[in-house]
Amino acid sequence: MLLACLTGRPPGAAPLHRQCAAAWGLDDDGAEWVRRALVLTADHELNASGFTARCVASTGASLRAAVIGGLAALSGSRHGGTTARVEALWDGLARDDAPAPSLRRHLEGADGLPGFGHPLYPRGDPRAEALLAPLLRGDPRLRDLVAAAEALTGRRPSIDFALVALRRRLGLERGSAFGLFALGRSIGWIAHALEQRRSGQLIRPRAVYVGPEPAGRPA
Repeated sequence: MLLACLTGRPPGAAPLHRQCAAAWGLDDDGAEWVRRALVLTADHELNASGFTARCVASTGASLRAAVIGGLAALSGSRHGGTTARVEALWDGLARDDAPAPSLRRHLEGADGLPGFGHPLYPRGDPRAEALLAPLLRGDPRLRDLVAAAEALTGRRPSIDFALVALRRRLGLERGSAFGLFALGRSIGWIAHALEQRRSGQLIRPRAVYVGPEPAGRPA
């Protein structure tokens, strides 16, 4: 169903990346890039969307409901919604000049560059490295952009930046970077939900009140 939303075609029995490639008119190399993106985004342990999917599944809700919960969490600007911020950053780059001046101007009015740096990967997001490697080899402009951003921030690209770079390389519609993220991650959400349902346990964290004591409460 997510594939149908992403491609505008009914889903079939072929591998997901092949169905995407057929819908988007991609060659074998393009299909391989899509496959790589889906594999690299499939799971990321108990991040916000994965944990949300598990919480929903723990209530006995359907797998579809668990995926919907994961999608809701993924849409946030600090999660998969970062792809939209990366797109906006890319749109703001001067077309013919070196990227550093444009990135520097962006840094003057923002806290960091979206798509660069990840709290779990101070040495670089390995998912982004795996996805960007074939793209960087044939794109001097992309190499200049990544190098300039790393020089200015000391941070390396995240998976969000890599997905946008892939979307632009393949000439896909805007929003496809998020769509690929959601399609790949849905596989992980379903796996988390199935595992949680087998456990038979309801996820129920506890909260401890730390505010002021109510007035008139006996000692």
